[in-house]
Amino acid sequence: MSKFAFIVPPLTGHINPTLSVGAELLALGHEVAWIGLDEQLQAQLPTGGQLLVIRYDQDDSEKQANAEYLDVITKKNVYGIESIKFLYEEVLVPLNRYMFDGIVRLLQSWQPDVVINDHQVFAGGMAAHLLDIPYATSVTAPAAVKMMEDLPKIHEWEVKQIIGLQQELGIEGEKSLATSELLTLVFTSREFFGEMELPDYYRFPGPVIGNRIAEIPFDWEKLNGQTFPKILISIGTTFDHQFKKDFFSKVIDAFGGEDIFVVVVSDETLFESWPSNFLVQQRIPQLELLPYLDGVVCHAGHNTVSEALSNGLPLVVIPIAYDQSHVAGRVVANGCGVRLNFNRFKAPHLRNAVNDILTDPDYRLAARRIQGSFEQAGGTRTAAQWLDQITIKVFQNG
Repeated sequence: MSKFAFIVPPLTGHINPTLSVGAELLALGHEVAWIGLDEQLQAQLPTGGQLLVIRYDQDDSEKQANAEYLDVITKKNVYGIESIKFLYEEVLVPLNRYMFDGIVRLLQSWQPDVVINDHQVFAGGMAAHLLDIPYATSVTAPAAVKMMEDLPKIHEWEVKQIIGLQQELGIEGEKSLATSELLTLVFTSREFFGEMELPDYYRFPGPVIGNRIAEIPFDWEKLNGQTFPKILISIGTTFDHQFKKDFFSKVIDAFGGEDIFVVVVSDETLFESWPSNFLVQQRIPQLELLPYLDGVVCHAGHNTVSEALSNGLPLVVIPIAYDQSHVAGRVVANGCGVRLNFNRFKAPHLRNAVNDILTDPDYRLAARRIQGSFEQAGGTRTAAQWLDQITIKVFQNG
């Protein structure tokens, strides 16, 4: 059997799909390891999975600045195109520069047969190329692919940042190594992704959801006792800024005391009190909860949207930054929901949008159509089988 190494950033939405695919590879009899910065990831790994932590001298002057890059994301308000520039210049390029040497060392010591780099950890593709190890790429934000067509100038700028880092690290050439030409897994369905000509090595297994180890308390009795429609409202874990208070003030104005039950993902202490028809928790068992809901309001994060549509739920999407505008556009283009402007919407807009997705059956029918496309795409097993085939192809060509 073969050895597979996933290279991941310390971001839950990027890690979760690899846990499911990795579990399937383990079930097929392979050895599987995860390379990353977070020692706590070990508790989330499927049985048999190994964690290889990138470690540096604690005196490394760059460690504190680069290892804590998540704080940079959560504390800076950026929107639209500015958020992409910020993401590369202040987050991704420094992060990949920091991770590169550690990735190389761990690959040399563990000697995997195949590397799977997250599309934002392009240092993984660079290290695999340098060591002549076959690699695949996992894409948890399909907008990164669609940008080649929708925003070609921005994509060209991104590629220049990646190539610049490659050359800085001693890798010659003018070709980005961020995504594999053996296999690039885009975790959505072709139907939700939309029309675009792509090489055959781009494959769409649908969202890969599952294999999460989580014991999160939740008041199921209160939820099950509700007779009114039930919705989830979440704007993601990476946007805990002051503007969350402004956002949830509008949510309270829209739904407080109304004939609707609202599950809110937020710090309970954000306000002294919440309406009685609200259930507020900072962490929720989202996958277990979604089948009991009627709709979702979110920031158009790819994972939350995929999980909602996997349950056939219509959405109200309110994108803030990064790839969220693209995901919101796909929700609307597929007829699965309503889009609002984060900076402009008022409480009545939100109330009306939620009423629309709950009462107009076309939104639910469209969401169920996409749910079907996800199921037909194959999911975890298909993604693992495609990865398994890489070792066969390399052996046959070797």
